[in-house]
Amino acid sequence: MLYTRLPNTDIEVSKICLGGMSFGEKVSDWHQWIIGQKETTTVIERAFELGINFIDTANVYAHGTSEKLIGQAIKELGINREKIVLASKVFFNEGGSSANAIHREIEGSLKRLGVDYLDLYILHRFDYNTPIEETLAALHQLVKSGKVRAIGASEMYAYQFHHMIHALEQNGWTPFSTMQCHYNLLYREDERELLPLCDEYGILPTPYSPLASGHLTRPQWNSGSVRSKTDNTMKNKYDAGKNLDQPVIERVKILSDRYGIPMSQVALAWQWSHRAASPIVGCSKPERVDQAVAALNLNLSKEDITYLEEPYQAHNVVGPASRPGEKPNAGSHKNTETK
Repeated sequence: MLYTRLPNTDIEVSKICLGGMSFGEKVSDWHQWIIGQKETTTVIERAFELGINFIDTANVYAHGTSEKLIGQAIKELGINREKIVLASKVFFNEGGSSANAIHREIEGSLKRLGVDYLDLYILHRFDYNTPIEETLAALHQLVKSGKVRAIGASEMYAYQFHHMIHALEQNGWTPFSTMQCHYNLLYREDERELLPLCDEYGILPTPYSPLASGHLTRPQWNSGSVRSKTDNTMKNKYDAGKNLDQPVIERVKILSDRYGIPMSQVALAWQWSHRAASPIVGCSKPERVDQAVAALNLNLSKEDITYLEEPYQAHNVVGPASRPGEKPNAGSHKNTETK
């Protein structure tokens, strides 16, 4: 396993982050492709065996049961708390990222995970209804109290993130360590502003959906899986760009055949080709963990990278929260189906 440091901290994280959206109890309208406690424990056990020490979840994933299953798995496996880096999020809840909501939601996340602190606490989206100083002051208080070790943000416009960075600097508050952006070979819009901003301020990208919800793991657009049939968020994020994206998928397939490896490993290896990053990979089976870790051994050449990137065409924005009253961006507006 390879590791990198969370900026502004002494926390070492694996260069693969295990995503918690795949874990949870099948309640209400939540994703029907998630796995339960036994399977979750097996996946986390394999990840930890291979050196993955970084797990990302959120208070809303499977209505909180993702956190619950992760916490139970850590307990069952006897994993030393200091050996694992736990991240969760706040926003898709009553009160958004207001101070009251942040102080309420952190307690719920800690209880469900069965821990005394989070290593990383992430703003799940930009909150148009709360002054950023209120949000950031509340996060800083959590760090000072010892309930959180580092803070991050997720999926917002670069100008919003820059305003927040500036406010932190002006007030001497805890700086951001991570940005969880939507980024993969099929969606590269954050290369325009958000990722250069991260580079400038030394913030670690932790891209979500690095395999484009499975589209970068197979040559055909759809599969017969439960997720392919039922995940409307995936369809909203990617189906509109199918014609633009298929040429990229074809090139991933060609390179995977050339190297004799799964397509997923080519797509993941590309994530580390430009900068340090810890992409978040959802795994429903131990063998998926094996495949993800094996991608660290693939060093793409400059020619490979150019070959993969060449067919890309600009896409509509997908992910950041829209202003109240505006038409929502795909994947940004359903509290129960967000990434």
